[in-house]
Amino acid sequence: MYPEQIVSPMRAELSQNGFTELRSAAEVDQVMQAAEGTTLLVINSVCGCAAGAARPGVLLALQQGKRPDKLTTVFAGVDKDATDKARQYLMPYPPSSPAVALFKDGKLVHFLERHHIEGRSAQMIAGNLSMAFEQFCN
Repeated sequence: MYPEQIVSPMRAELSQNGFTELRSAAEVDQVMQAAEGTTLLVINSVCGCAAGAARPGVLLALQQGKRPDKLTTVFAGVDKDATDKARQYLMPYPPSSPAVALFKDGKLVHFLERHHIEGRSAQMIAGNLSMAFEQFCN
C-alpha cells in the first residue's frame, strides 16, 4: 500500500477531470450493476506508464469526439478491495495496472491492459480509446 500523500496528486489527475473514485467493493458493485450506457473504468497506478501514458492518454481521448457516460477509477496498490472487485468485472483478463476498460450496458467491450499501455505514448493510447468511444459511445 502506498501512502496517501504520494498517490493524492495521481488521484487528483483523474478526479479533477470528472472521474468518480471508487474506494470500496460496494461502490464498484453499485456502479457496475447499475450500468446503463457506457462506463469507463481506469485502474490507476503509481507506475511510470500510468503517469506518462495511461492517465494523459485517457484525458486526451475524452477531449475528442464521443465520450463515455460515466467515468470511474480505482487505485491499484491503495484501494485493494475496490481494485479486487473491479478486476472481477474484467475476467477472464488477469490483473493489470494500469488498465483501462470500457463497458457498454454492463458488458466489457474494450480493454487496454498494461502491456497495451507500456512503451506507448499518450497520443497512441488516446487514439486507441477514441476509436472505441466512437464505436461504443453515443
